[in-house]
Amino acid sequence: MGRSIAATAALAALAAVCGCTVQGADGKGNSPVHITLPSSKAPSPGADSDSDDKPSATPSTKSGAPVLWSPGDSGTDVRELQARLRQVDWLFDGPTGTYDDLTVKAVKGFQGKRGLPKTGETDTVTWQRLKKMTHEPGKWELYLMGGQPAGAPDPRCLTGRVLCIDKSTRTLRWMIDGRTVSEMSVRFGATGTPTRDGVFHVYWKSRHHWSTLYDSSMPYAMFFSGGQAVHYSYDFAARGYSGASHGCVNVRDEAAIADLYGQVRNGDKVVVYW
Repeated sequence: MGRSIAATAALAALAAVCGCTVQGADGKGNSPVHITLPSSKAPSPGADSDSDDKPSATPSTKSGAPVLWSPGDSGTDVRELQARLRQVDWLFDGPTGTYDDLTVKAVKGFQGKRGLPKTGETDTVTWQRLKKMTHEPGKWELYLMGGQPAGAPDPRCLTGRVLCIDKSTRTLRWMIDGRTVSEMSVRFGATGTPTRDGVFHVYWKSRHHWSTLYDSSMPYAMFFSGGQAVHYSYDFAARGYSGASHGCVNVRDEAAIADLYGQVRNGDKVVVYW
């Protein structure tokens, strides 16, 4: 009954001309500054379409069904629950993998519409009903906003100071002599403007960089190949993997990249691989 709402003067000049910014999923330019956060949309009651179910006039507040997940729980199962709730428009943030207040509210809304006890906990009855109405989430539905685990580092990352960037898992590891110091989720260029693979070196850092080519902000930019840089992205922070860059490596965790920027030096190695 409802609807789905779903980074030396000559070098500096080169980077300013070739700098990249974010773009839509179709590869077209799109400003990353004026955007609507996913959390700004509130789920509307009855947003899913299980038309055979009608809410009871006074739904019970207790259930005899075994509880699978409840507030405070975390893990891959909770991430799947959240991804499925997104499919039926009861949840707009995440998935995060943590059963938080937004998840409780979404579960209560889903339960109430089908006349189930509005506990906010996911019991077996609620879970089976949700599974019937949704499809099994794909990998990037589960990690739409990041948080995915990193894979094994490329052998070229195991010596020296390296920004080890894995396209297959969309992750960046900051490594020193084979030890992982930190890791974070990253996003790459679109099909028409791909992030280049290979071994590079950081040649210029620009804390408050502004791309004159795309008229957009690129904070904490660490340039490694022409105008391609590792930098913070407001758009990635807000929209996750629903967008792409013009070839740069976007980071959505500002605290993490601020710390990384403080540690990385000009000359440090950058390895980008599949």
